[in-house]
Amino acid sequence: MVKKFFDKIPNRTRFGFVAAFVLLVVSYILTYISTQKVIVQDFWINHTNEVIHNLDNLVGNTIKGESAFRGYLITKNKKLLDEYGQSEIDTYNSFRILKKLTSDNDEQQQNLDTLHNLLDEKFNWIRKTIADFSSGININPVLLQANNFGLLSTKHLENHIRKMQDAEKNLWEMRSQKVSQYSDLIRILNVISIVVAIILTLFSIIVYNKEYKAKKQADKKAAEFRQQLQQQVKQLADLNAELIDLRSLEKYAVTGRIARTMAHEVRNPLTNINLATEQLRLEMESNETTELLFQMISRNSERINQLVSDLLNTTRVADLTFSETSINTLLEESLDLAKDRIELKQIKVVKKFDLGICNIRVDVSKLKIAFLNIIVNAIEAMDTDGILQIETTNTNHRCLIKISDNGIGMSKEQVGKLFEPYFTTKEKGNGLGLANSQNIILAHSGTISAESVLGKGTTFTISLQFAK
Repeated sequence: MVKKFFDKIPNRTRFGFVAAFVLLVVSYILTYISTQKVIVQDFWINHTNEVIHNLDNLVGNTIKGESAFRGYLITKNKKLLDEYGQSEIDTYNSFRILKKLTSDNDEQQQNLDTLHNLLDEKFNWIRKTIADFSSGININPVLLQANNFGLLSTKHLENHIRKMQDAEKNLWEMRSQKVSQYSDLIRILNVISIVVAIILTLFSIIVYNKEYKAKKQADKKAAEFRQQLQQQVKQLADLNAELIDLRSLEKYAVTGRIARTMAHEVRNPLTNINLATEQLRLEMESNETTELLFQMISRNSERINQLVSDLLNTTRVADLTFSETSINTLLEESLDLAKDRIELKQIKVVKKFDLGICNIRVDVSKLKIAFLNIIVNAIEAMDTDGILQIETTNTNHRCLIKISDNGIGMSKEQVGKLFEPYFTTKEKGNGLGLANSQNIILAHSGTISAESVLGKGTTFTISLQFAK
């Protein structure tokens, strides 16, 4: 049940984000549409204000023209006729503007047609009156009666214009109300958008916290798994090292048994040959030829016996005399034994000794032989101006010694046979030096291994126990 709930969380998360996104998009679209509506209504409000303004201009120009006309009748100042003419032009200009502004309003167009008739009627009467007055007719009852007509027409004109203005004001109020409604809608949409944004933010924080906790838990499990894996790898490496050591010991033991068997099988016939040779030497007359042959047999017998002895020495468990000493001092003394070879080939020795390393308990003379064999091999593998590096460290509570050279190196196949008796890569070597070194180190409950790369050099790694 719990598993199904957690399995549904990703789907719910996606649904929540999609829903919030859709709500935001819809609110933004509605806000955009409402804003456009407000812009349109604002345009029409300005349009209505412009119509009302031009109606006011028309009324003002009409009154201005009539005032100039009446002043002319009183003062006979013809300059006032120019003002009247300009006011008539301005009035009709305002009318044309109004006609254009209200082209989409049929009702106002009809009102403008009526207004145009009133204007024509008024201005025709004014023009006729001016013409009669200019011809010498003085002010008389007829003109006074006509003046009453002018006042009445002006009143009709103002009433009609006021009617048109009232219609425009009604439109203005209606459009202002729409602007207010759209503004309210925009405010509501803005509030909704803010609320959705807040909800989306909180939702994102909650989801992030859940994902962060899940990620942290996953990282923790991954770290634990990685640590377990590293421990298992280390255990396998340790087991592999132990297996290699066991194989080395087994190989060493098998080689020792073979060597002892071979020594027994070789020395018995060899003893008989030596006895037979001595008997023949006693019985036969000695001369230069027979003496040369007897010496040849004796010399080769001794050589065979020495080879068998050397083979036995490399496989026999050494008799050790233990004493406590510093590994750094022991390596310094081993280097001194190879000092002549080092100086002859101008080898550079680099020492990286751990000065605080603990002492070891070993057979000093035997371990010097082991180290000397490895150092000599390293020197012989290098050309002039080579680099011999010796390092001591405390690793995993054991004394670790690394002896490295930058010589010719060896192939993997050669490294695999490196500690076998009589295996050598040197023209004049007998192949027993490293086998003897391995015997000594194994006798100290230590380990020895080699790593090599052709053309780059070889590194021997020796591990020994610290003194308890």
